[in-house]
Amino acid sequence: MVNTQTNDSQRELNAIYEVSKTLAMSLDVAKTFREALNYLMHAYDWRRAFVVLGETEGGLHGLCAVGLTREEQQRLHFQSGEGIVGRVYANGIQVVVPNVRTEPLFLNRTGGADQTPDIPIAMLVTPISADRRTFGVLAIDCLNPGEQRSFSNDLRLLKMVATLMGQALLLHRSVAAAHDSLQDEVRRMSKELKPLHQIDQVVGLSKPMQQVFEQVHQVAPSRTTVLLRGESGTGKEVIARALHNLSPRKREAFVRVNCAALTESLLESELFGHEKGSFTGAQGQRKGRFEMSHGGTLFLDEIGDISPSFQAKLLRVLQEREFERVGGSTSVKVDVRLILATNRNLERMVQAGEFRADLYYRINVVSIQLPPLRERREDIPAMAKLFLDRFNKENGRNTQFSPAAMRVLTSCYWPGNVRELENCVERTATMAHDDAITNLAFPCQGNGCLTQVLHHIERLDAVTPQRISEIPVVEGPVPARAVPPAPAATAPDSAPAEDVASASSPAPAAAPDNDGKPEGERERLIWAMERCGWVQAKAARLLKISPRQMGYALQKNGIEVRKF
Repeated sequence: MVNTQTNDSQRELNAIYEVSKTLAMSLDVAKTFREALNYLMHAYDWRRAFVVLGETEGGLHGLCAVGLTREEQQRLHFQSGEGIVGRVYANGIQVVVPNVRTEPLFLNRTGGADQTPDIPIAMLVTPISADRRTFGVLAIDCLNPGEQRSFSNDLRLLKMVATLMGQALLLHRSVAAAHDSLQDEVRRMSKELKPLHQIDQVVGLSKPMQQVFEQVHQVAPSRTTVLLRGESGTGKEVIARALHNLSPRKREAFVRVNCAALTESLLESELFGHEKGSFTGAQGQRKGRFEMSHGGTLFLDEIGDISPSFQAKLLRVLQEREFERVGGSTSVKVDVRLILATNRNLERMVQAGEFRADLYYRINVVSIQLPPLRERREDIPAMAKLFLDRFNKENGRNTQFSPAAMRVLTSCYWPGNVRELENCVERTATMAHDDAITNLAFPCQGNGCLTQVLHHIERLDAVTPQRISEIPVVEGPVPARAVPPAPAATAPDSAPAEDVASASSPAPAAAPDNDGKPEGERERLIWAMERCGWVQAKAARLLKISPRQMGYALQKNGIEVRKF
């Protein structure tokens, strides 16, 4: 008997420890509450659990649930005083129902009483309170064969968990209020202080984009060749058009060619044109894009994807500004301003012999680096509103983002950059059931993010790859003994749960050996970072741990990452 009580106490202590640790890892209460419930569901013999929070209008809506389908979770709406859940919220008193089928106040809104008809189902409901306020309700149900089960331990545990959740909600609301106040101040100041540089149809109040705008205004009036660099979806074509529109050539043609979309033979004909009879189907002379853009601007997109043999042909044209049409022998001279773009690391390609060094020097005259969206998060609210206004105008809608929805957008990793943001806004607005778009409207809230698998992939083909270690740490490790984590349901910048589980201990970074590394964990971490130029991914490889483990270890030891 003593051993049983000891085991129960130890299990309860472990549960409180895991729940408190989970709730402290992030301000995303929907995610942390769900993870805490998921742990408790597996650690205890419970069947389903959910959390509902009070609204300003007096009702209750579902925040998260475990064991319920999406349709069942959408039915988690109660009025204060309605049913068991509503009464617990109104009275602030813990309630246990041994058999919900015999309880007249049980509403059976999610169909819980219809399952296992031969076995009674018990329901335990606890108010979530803090600072003398009731924020919501925590409810669980479980099987109660013969209505003989004792719930004293479960009720005590639920009360402690609800207290921890109340404190987490209190902190979350304080931070959210401060965040909203800061956003209001930013919007007010942005109206009063007009940006130094601006480009039509481009949103860019952030410092990185203001630097880009400054470079664009500086280089646009000249004939200098410009190389636009950045990840896919950062707006290279938009900046190329801005360079053309701000130049003396703005009244002439702006011609765009996607080099990655054409084979070498087609690309040669497309750029240089062809003579009649030069190949099968060439029924007449055709001007190429170089001739079509004479006096104007030619934009060659994805220049890093052309073949080595075509690189040599293009080099001569860039040097001499003349060429022969395919099948012809007469030189054609053109006056063209060239703008090129790539998302590839040309320096690495030159090293690997995949890109000609002389062509690299020829096109890399003025290089403008376009920052990824995650490095200019200040622009996301204005961009999201721009896309939503465009959607409303085209579809006759009047949808608007709630502050919580805007926080989801600003916290996402956005591997697809502006293109992904625009698609996400349009998709969410299309599927919204009413004009108010809340944080629950996004697919990522139900583990349905279309690009979540890309959120933590190191971009080796990009010019400035976002390293895994640079992703904001929004959650901590889950011990290896913990149950399989719940599906991620936060904004798409959250780390995969299995990554988090693998980062439970950065012990390999501190294990003593004879390779000359310091023995202390903190000293070894600093040693590795200094050896690798303070690049976390490289330091992680040096210590033979994952970048996620590295990030957690640096955070745990209070080591500030230096930026160069």
